[in-house]
Amino acid sequence: MNERGTPSGGQRPPSNVHNPREAASGPTSRFAEPQHPTFRAMNTSLGFDRRLWPQDLRGSRAHARMLAAAGVLSPAERDELLRGLDLVEAELAGGTFPFSENDEDIHMAVERRLTELIGPVGGKLHTARSRNDQVATDMALFVRDEAGEAVKRIDALARTLVAVAEQHVDVALPGYTHLQRAQPVYLAHHLLAYVWMLLRDRDRFAFVASRSVAALPLGAGALAGVNFATDRGMVAEELGFDHVAPNSIDAVSNRDFVLDYLGAAATCLTHLSRLGAELVLWSSSEFGFVRLPDAWSSGSSIMPQKKNPDAAELLRAKAPRVVGSLAGFYGVLHALPLTYNKDMQEDKEPLFDAVDTLTVSLEAAEGMIRGAEFDEERMAAAASDDLIAATDIADLYVKRGMPFREAHGIVGGLVREAVAAGIPLRELRSEHLDEEARALLERSSWLESKDSEGGTASGRVRAQLAAARAALASAPP
Repeated sequence: MNERGTPSGGQRPPSNVHNPREAASGPTSRFAEPQHPTFRAMNTSLGFDRRLWPQDLRGSRAHARMLAAAGVLSPAERDELLRGLDLVEAELAGGTFPFSENDEDIHMAVERRLTELIGPVGGKLHTARSRNDQVATDMALFVRDEAGEAVKRIDALARTLVAVAEQHVDVALPGYTHLQRAQPVYLAHHLLAYVWMLLRDRDRFAFVASRSVAALPLGAGALAGVNFATDRGMVAEELGFDHVAPNSIDAVSNRDFVLDYLGAAATCLTHLSRLGAELVLWSSSEFGFVRLPDAWSSGSSIMPQKKNPDAAELLRAKAPRVVGSLAGFYGVLHALPLTYNKDMQEDKEPLFDAVDTLTVSLEAAEGMIRGAEFDEERMAAAASDDLIAATDIADLYVKRGMPFREAHGIVGGLVREAVAAGIPLRELRSEHLDEEARALLERSSWLESKDSEGGTASGRVRAQLAAARAALASAPP
């Protein structure tokens, strides 16, 4: 061992001195026998919580500085701890950190390695904190970081949709209800519907990044506070929390921010699933509205002609995965007694999976939309069927004073006759189709007639584009 307490020659120090986890099960601990291997495997979370190391080190640095400011540590001890944490960070960032089979979680792994590197002073870092408030703080920091990243990725997808919509402001396609042609709309109008969904998603994640994680858990101890005059406000300020958690019991048992992230992710992925479903339909030969980029498509193992919209299909399928994680974690917390229980370790895997699933889904959606090629003629032809102007004919009768329900019945009868005869509505001979009504069918002005606020008329679509650009230029509330 050198003068700084660092192991010489790469040898690990005696486990009863410098391995907190091993020391906890040694002859002077509460337990007379070691953990059963099956329980050890069940209990350890290092396999998945090691990704919390940036947040863990951030919180530990703030904690060390606060302990010194409060007089619990000397300035020299603080500096040595900070130096050791820098060494630990270098190993973790460089992939050389020597994890041990005895490391139960990332928190104990960091403390063990810190003590190996700088000696017994490493064991002072855990003064005035518990793993209960430590992991709650790490998780809050992680959620805040990832919610902020989600805001950026959602913003990127929304901007791409706006850009593509601007390129197709005068391209018509059928709008659908019940997956049946209903009324024509502009492609830009249809794409903007997803922009408004995403802006709501952005607001939800912005709430998670600000309000859901506003209170600092660190300093709550195991559940009742700590026996030192600590300055939690100092730690809150350094770590970017608005205030300290006012109740130590709530601080260590709170995982609302995980539920909030999972809920926002489930809703966002549900929106993306709808986009994916439409891309699958639109790229089929039967629709032929869009050609997806090769970079986001795949082929068949047996049929060489195939180009499958696998990315869009996976986009469609990802939402239930995160919805299930949300429901599952609600089940974990349901009726769970205060305060900390090991059940709460189950917060990490669903959260981490949701983060990864949302990230890849947003990137895939943005890539597909950016590279999509829309067949404008095919869409326009599908939107030219005059049967989808039936509502316009009914509205014409209403403007002449006929009750809408009566007009609806008359036009429905006309459509039935045209469908039975196998002819366009405009070719039907009927007393109800006078010159003005036929002119309306021939004009194909159905899109521009929808000039109500939020409608698909060109002027309204351009106003939407301006509003969407303005919303994206401003920070979410």
